[in-house]
Order: sequence, then structure tokens, then C-alpha cells
Amino acid sequence: MKVLVAVKRVIDFNVKPRVKMDGSGVDLANVKMSMNPFDEIAVEEAIRLREKGVASEIVAVSIGPAKAQETLRTALAMGADRAILVQTDEEVEPLAVAKILAKIAEEEQPGMFILGKQAIDDDNNATGQMLAALLGWPQGTFASKVEAANDNVTVTREVDGGLETVKLQLPAVVTTDLRLNEPRYASLPNIMKAKSKPLATKSPGDYGVDVARRLETIKVTEPSKRQAGIKVASVDELVDRLKGLGIAK
Repeated sequence: MKVLVAVKRVIDFNVKPRVKMDGSGVDLANVKMSMNPFDEIAVEEAIRLREKGVASEIVAVSIGPAKAQETLRTALAMGADRAILVQTDEEVEPLAVAKILAKIAEEEQPGMFILGKQAIDDDNNATGQMLAALLGWPQGTFASKVEAANDNVTVTREVDGGLETVKLQLPAVVTTDLRLNEPRYASLPNIMKAKSKPLATKSPGDYGVDVARRLETIKVTEPSKRQAGIKVASVDELVDRLKGLGIAK
């Protein structure tokens, strides 16, 4: 079966984000960008499904600026067969992303759509669920284990109470959690090969989707700095201080 994987270009997880001086958003100037870590896990899982003989083709999809081609080339170097970039300089909200991905799914007719459970820049955790709703497909979110057969997929989910296992009829949407796998590094030969793999460039208009923002960001501020703790000389002093704060009796 064909597997579609959505990937997003975000600030590298090792970089500390900086807020713009005017508080209008996060400063992206001269900042290292990379693939969203949860999406790396999604690409890796698709590759493992192909290695098991379940998947026959892997198509990576990204929605963003022209520089998102770099992110797609990384997915191609990891093992994806081809890529689609829906190019826009607008900041696309989760619902618009889901609408575009749904249109692509209708064109490509995949057996499975794999996404990271959330992006580390906005932490919305909404696109996968919205995509499943728009397509009318079953969904397995927060996957820590995926076992696919010919016409179904079994997903072990991480939930508040522990683990939950669901069996989904294909086609289905799966979103990945951290413990699903460890993504591979792209080798130099594969990085070179990725440069010649097909990468199609589209626009939101090609899919009839309006990406105009529905939400307005009023102000972005950095979290307040953590205050220094207090050292105490003994347990008795600790208890006294806790009593003073009303924590201990």
C-alpha cells in the first residue's frame, strides 16, 4: 500500500526560541530549522513498514515556504520515494493544513496517513484528528506501536491510564508518539540520491483551500524566569517554613 507522511519545518529542538522585540511572534531570522521530531518518527515508521513488505511507496508532504524543500529532502534521504510541497508563505493553521492533506489523500489514495502527534513550535496536536474527521477514516493517535496487515492496522496508544490498543480498518490516520521508534540518520549516499528524487511543488489554490488565518495572535511573551530556591539548614527549619506557607501542619 501507499503511505503518506506529513512533515513540518520547525525551529530545531536544540535551539532556544527568541521572541521578537515587538512581541508579534517568534524570531526566525538566522535560526537553525529542521524537521519536526515527531514527523521524523512518522517517516521512520513508514520506512519500517516498507521494510516489512507492508508499504510499497512512501510520499512525504509538507506545507510551508520554499525552504521547506530542505525538510522534504531530508525525508527523501531517510527513505521516502517522492515528495509534495504545498508552497505558501502564510502561517497555515491546523484546519487549513488538514484540508490540504485531505485533498492530497483523495488524489493519492493511500492506505495510511502517518503524522507526528504535534509540532514542537505550536504544540496544537490537532491536525491528525482533523484530517481523520475530514476523510471519515479511523484514527490511532499517540501511537507507541504500529502493526499493519493487509486491510487493517493495530495501534498501541499512550493514554493517561497507560496503554490502549485499537484495531483500525484501512485506510486510516496514525499519529506518532516519542516511544514509537528512533529515527535513522540519513547516510551521505542517500543524501546525494535524494537530490534526484521527484519533488512536486503545488499551491493551496491547486487544492481549492483558503489558508487565510482565522485566529489572531495578540501578543507573544517569554515565560517568566524561574526564581531561585531557598536553602535550609535542617529538617526542622524546612518544616517551619512549610508551615509558614500553609503547606505543612
